[in-house]
Amino acid sequence: MPSLDDLLTAAVSGVGGSTRPGQVEMAQAVEHAARAEEHLLVQAGTGTGKSLAYLVPAVAHAQRTGRPVVVATATLALQSQIVDRDMPRVADALEPLLRRRPTYGLVKGRRNYLCAHKLEGGFPDEDEGLFEVGEADAAAGRIGQEVLRLREWADETESGDRDELVPGVSERAWRQVSVSADECFGSRCPLVEECFVERSRTAAKEVDVVVTNHSFMAIDAFEPRAMLPEHDLLVVDEAHELVDRVTSTITDELTVAQVRAAGTRAGRMVETTDGLEDAAATLEAVLTDAPEGRLRSGLPDSLALALERLRDVARGMLTELKPEKGAETDGSRQVATAAVTELFDVAARILEQRELDVVWVSQDPRRGAVLRVAPMSVAMLVRDRVFGAPAAGEGSDDSTPRDRTVVLTSATLELGGTFDAVAGTLGLRGDGSPSWTGLDVGSPFDYPSQAIAYVAQHLPAPGRDGLAPQTLDEIEALVRAAGGRALGLFSSRRAAQQAAEEMRERLGDDHPVLCQGDDQIGTLVRQFAREPGTVLFGTLTLWQGVDVPGSSCQLVLIDRIPFPRPDDPLASARTEAIKAMGGNGFMAVSATHAALRLAQGAGRLVRRSDDRGVVAFLDSRMMTARYAGFLQRSLPPFWPTTDRDLVLGALARLDETAPDPLPVGDPARRGLTGAVEPVASTGSDGAEHPRPVAGSPPAGKGARTAVTGGEGWSEQDDEELRDGVALGLDVPALAEQLDRPDEAVAARLTGLGLRP
Repeated sequence: MPSLDDLLTAAVSGVGGSTRPGQVEMAQAVEHAARAEEHLLVQAGTGTGKSLAYLVPAVAHAQRTGRPVVVATATLALQSQIVDRDMPRVADALEPLLRRRPTYGLVKGRRNYLCAHKLEGGFPDEDEGLFEVGEADAAAGRIGQEVLRLREWADETESGDRDELVPGVSERAWRQVSVSADECFGSRCPLVEECFVERSRTAAKEVDVVVTNHSFMAIDAFEPRAMLPEHDLLVVDEAHELVDRVTSTITDELTVAQVRAAGTRAGRMVETTDGLEDAAATLEAVLTDAPEGRLRSGLPDSLALALERLRDVARGMLTELKPEKGAETDGSRQVATAAVTELFDVAARILEQRELDVVWVSQDPRRGAVLRVAPMSVAMLVRDRVFGAPAAGEGSDDSTPRDRTVVLTSATLELGGTFDAVAGTLGLRGDGSPSWTGLDVGSPFDYPSQAIAYVAQHLPAPGRDGLAPQTLDEIEALVRAAGGRALGLFSSRRAAQQAAEEMRERLGDDHPVLCQGDDQIGTLVRQFAREPGTVLFGTLTLWQGVDVPGSSCQLVLIDRIPFPRPDDPLASARTEAIKAMGGNGFMAVSATHAALRLAQGAGRLVRRSDDRGVVAFLDSRMMTARYAGFLQRSLPPFWPTTDRDLVLGALARLDETAPDPLPVGDPARRGLTGAVEPVASTGSDGAEHPRPVAGSPPAGKGARTAVTGGEGWSEQDDEELRDGVALGLDVPALAEQLDRPDEAVAARLTGLGLRP
């Protein structure tokens, strides 16, 4: 078999570049970890080429062992990049050396596929009267037409994969032809041999690299029945997001509407649902008067009684729903059983008041009060189930350990100069933790000579009443000196909009100011990248997703240290728990959260080896606070200063000598033949920049421009909404995740048919 160096050289040459020291070091470390069966945390800065640095040794490992390697990412954009761009090129480059073409596949949740049994009428209609065969005509409206189109497509598709349906359909229509994991019959299904999901997972057992997402990987680790093929090497990219994704996966919620919907599903198969309706009414009365926020002193008696009533009624109803001995469970009974089981499980979990669980109430403008429960920390769960997961394959149980090596990688794993903070959240510290190695392969960029980190120490500390006049003056001075070319990252939508409105008045036509919400993110970023005098302001999406190399972005503004909200239920619970154990809760939770976000935000500036510019922190606490050193050590090693005149002069010189902006392509589109039109450009560092923002529609999904509720939405935004709904997130949680107003998210959900 060819050496790893030969394979990596061939793969990198296949994408038009050359290997870099950090890339080679990372690839060798991944290969060593796999052979030594030792977990690895590897920080790889922007421009390293880390996807090839783990994909090549992954292919080599699969070739050597005959077992697939699983790659889990946080975002749809990176999954698409790997499947549509990276792996095809790796396969082309390595085929002559390996004398076989490396194979790969994408594994998704059950809801992403057609259900053959449901298509045959094996399940009840989601909407009464909508899914009668042959009757989905114009009289049934838009949803009915979509269902008719889905039935026609079902006769043609070989994969049943929703992403291959172009154009797509609403979530409401898709529910007519798909089922959730809980509703699925599994091996008992009469059409299991024709099941698209089972076929896709069977095929995944035969490939070298299986690509999935963090949430699906977590479900595979936590559920008794394995959904991913048996493997002994797991690579987690975007690993800084893993804890949040795992937390979302195992967060449960309960609403009054959910209780009543379960009663409707079960109504035809039980003697009466009056008990469930009474339980819903009792719960509604309690939650209506409940204040928002965390239940700090345990469950109030009224809520505990309401949940006990719901649990007991659900238990009795589950007994009624059991089919008679020897009878087969039909689709209607399966769906009803899944809905009632969820009520029982959530009510029982909240009543159990587990030591680590946090319970809180939030108000959804459309769904009313939502009762949620989530673990305060997932560190031990991740330690036990991800780093020491159960054996894969049918019939596995919790008692059989799987010897699996885990490689976690990201551009931001070292916070405060060490891996300790991130390792602690993953359960890799303390007694009984598995052994692991941390490696920082650096970046090919010369940060001290390419960028300045400027702290505006003379500004007042940020307050709660919006941006101070002095801060607005500072923004204007910096933007004018830079000749536009500025990306403003703000900790709240209100601050971004305030700055945008003020700068539009002050800058006039000299420098157009774009603000998140004016249009879909991808459109805004492409305009920003193409027009170097333009300014773009935004919030969380821009902090983590923008990739605008070249002269269009020579100034990144960060308005304040991005601490979590003081009323965040999980953050506050974690802080208090660590403090009670004698630790520093602020540093372990709030400062760590802020350090990660700052590192992500500051990383927007230098994307290529010839990029130059300034990251300006408009929060004097970056110099004066006791935790300032920790935050500073979490940033790329830019040249630091507090000298305002020096920075203004540097920005002006950069503006005067700035080259033309780099060409910016439109989003990649997949034609009906499945061919992808790439829009990637290769920088002088050999690193590719396939699209200007992660919020752009990923390759293979096409572009859709929609403005709903005053907000611009891309296809990826819509996919993230669907994913969030599938995870049970309500409107406020989705709004926070996407950093958009609640009312805009609610309007878009309605437009997509995700809310009735």
